[in-house]
Amino acid sequence: MSCKLCSSPTVSFLSDSGRTSIRQSFRYQVPFVISPLCTSSRLSWSGKVPKPPKRRSLGILAMAQGNGEREKWLMWLPRGPVAERVFRLIAGAMSSPVGQYVSSPVTFLHVVDSRVKLAWLLALVVLPSRSHIVMRFGLVAFLAVMSVWVLPKDVWTDQLGRVTLLSGILFLMLGFGSDSAPPLVQLRTPPPSLMGLPELPLSGYSYSILKLGPLQLTRKGLSVASTSACLSFTIFQSASLCLTTTTPEQLAYALQWFMIPLKFVGVPVAEIILTLLLSLRFISIVFDEVRNAAMAIVSRRIKWEQLTVMETLDIFIMYVRRIFANIFKHAEQITQAMIVRGFRGDSNIHKIYFFSNTSFGIADMISLLGLLGLIGASIVSEQILV
Repeated sequence: MSCKLCSSPTVSFLSDSGRTSIRQSFRYQVPFVISPLCTSSRLSWSGKVPKPPKRRSLGILAMAQGNGEREKWLMWLPRGPVAERVFRLIAGAMSSPVGQYVSSPVTFLHVVDSRVKLAWLLALVVLPSRSHIVMRFGLVAFLAVMSVWVLPKDVWTDQLGRVTLLSGILFLMLGFGSDSAPPLVQLRTPPPSLMGLPELPLSGYSYSILKLGPLQLTRKGLSVASTSACLSFTIFQSASLCLTTTTPEQLAYALQWFMIPLKFVGVPVAEIILTLLLSLRFISIVFDEVRNAAMAIVSRRIKWEQLTVMETLDIFIMYVRRIFANIFKHAEQITQAMIVRGFRGDSNIHKIYFFSNTSFGIADMISLLGLLGLIGASIVSEQILV
């Protein structure tokens, strides 16, 4: 700042422009120098006040063209901060137990032996790709009914909805994308009338089932889409049913029982079983850490509108780092607990007690008969249904 009547400096300001804060901070230069030759008290500011930089936040903008009316599709766009919605979605998705044992209510599957459940899992993985399309959708309906019967309501509503959505998207993508591209090479074979051959009578067979503009659903696309979608549904839902009704110790014991012959060919069965048991124990810890970290961010009521894009990304990076830090901390605690209990790295010497009931009852016999009937129906349907 300088005087209008003389050229002597009176008061000077230094702008601290190196900071990235919204409010521009200023500091006085000390000591203040006031010219003794100037008698005027009128001071003028010779510089310009810098404007604060515009802040950028994550959001979705939409513009409706036409007569100014609001388009219908705009109501489906997410409103508010996208980051907060993402964290709330993560916290809600992890609220239901995924891959965790549910002890109550006790159902028919809780009583069935774990070895029989593993045999069912193997059959449900193989049969969708080797059976008729009717059997594929029949297996999907069977697993859906079993999920509603066995799992609690808040669990099966969440799981069935997401698995069905994933399988439906996969079915549409493969159904309309497998055989929708037009052929690049056209057939040069002349029609039968020019070659003196009788024309073949028309039949009810049609290779194309449905056509929507450039997309078409053919028999090949239906076969590929149904196989992939049904296989995805059966894998996810059957594994969820098995993990929900079977403890990790029972699953480890069943797998060890099936892998006993592999010991004679040098397969480290004990290490595989111990790794499986630790992995099943660790699944619930991972889901809990992901949900707790997301809930911690949501509960702090962050004003996402006032954050820049880089600050929002920094919060996401901190969220991922916190998850991995907590997971590694739990892994270290598990390692220390195993060392305290006498584990020294040799799985063959360290004895693992599974505490599983190996009795074979009526429920197991019924399950085995049902499995044999399912395999027989799949073979018969492949031969009869065309």
